[in-house]
Amino acid sequence: MIRKHIPFFLIFLMLSCSGAIETGNNRYNAETKQEKPVIVPVFDPDSAYHFIAQQVAFGPRVPNTEAHRQAGLWLAGQLERFADTVYIQQTRVRAYNGTVLNIKNMIGVFQPESRRRILLCAHWDSRPYADYDPDPEKHYTPIDGANDGASGVGVLLEIARLISEEAPGTGIDIIFFDAEDYGRHRFSQLPEDDSWALGAQYWARNPHRPDYNARFGILLDMVGASGATFRREAYSMLYAPNVVRKVWDTAHRLGYGHLFLNTDGSFIVDDHYYINRIRNIPTINIIHQDDSTLHGFFPEWHTTGDNMDVIDRYTLQAVGETVMKVIYGE
Repeated sequence: MIRKHIPFFLIFLMLSCSGAIETGNNRYNAETKQEKPVIVPVFDPDSAYHFIAQQVAFGPRVPNTEAHRQAGLWLAGQLERFADTVYIQQTRVRAYNGTVLNIKNMIGVFQPESRRRILLCAHWDSRPYADYDPDPEKHYTPIDGANDGASGVGVLLEIARLISEEAPGTGIDIIFFDAEDYGRHRFSQLPEDDSWALGAQYWARNPHRPDYNARFGILLDMVGASGATFRREAYSMLYAPNVVRKVWDTAHRLGYGHLFLNTDGSFIVDDHYYINRIRNIPTINIIHQDDSTLHGFFPEWHTTGDNMDVIDRYTLQAVGETVMKVIYGE
């Protein structure tokens, strides 16, 4: 993913020019509802941690590598354990540098008969370059992607396990997107274009069901590091402000307000951007943002330091509990 620096006053212009903001049939309806007790299965951060460690054990999950192939087989097997229906979407896409990537999006469907649906997603590939590593000799070294990629998948696998045991009152679709992190190298002179989130771009134009729709979506990216701070990502606020408020309010009620900050974040081109723009499903991004770093993300972002040492069970618990409360509250 990449962070875009856009003056905040332009949000208002973008909001006024977009006919999709809270007006179309696909917009999330945030009418006030009477709260009633909801029994939510207990999220297990140790289980999520284990799912992350299993991914990292394959090595860097870069498209066209054996580690990527093996990890994909394992991940598809996990979805088949938990979901009612699984779609494996295989295709080829062209990276920014001309490389043809063999990629695989994986979709786990729960309660396929339900017309009311929620989309949960993360990317399962890892970055082919440690282009922000402090050691210049590692700038073309693939990374483990424990936080940037595997953490979101780990949380969603634990959620999938819980849903398989006790279904919520709405249909859930969990999508693991491929080739999110094969964007332009930091030092490349080639055009940026739409070089990130290639799997999400493909799915948004070619969903697993031609008529697929969801009330709203939640993307998890970099949700496992110690000391994480989740700000209200700007594209999320542009396309799905009511969903942001719902998720952030839920996190605060659960006691996680020190992680889910009521402050505005940057515009980040990630999988959710294309789901909003192409598929017209209001989708938000829960993503670690940190303005104290050069790039605006967690310190080990796109370095060889993004390994299991950065993963914190408390952060996983905060994100997992929040998402579980939201989907079971629907």
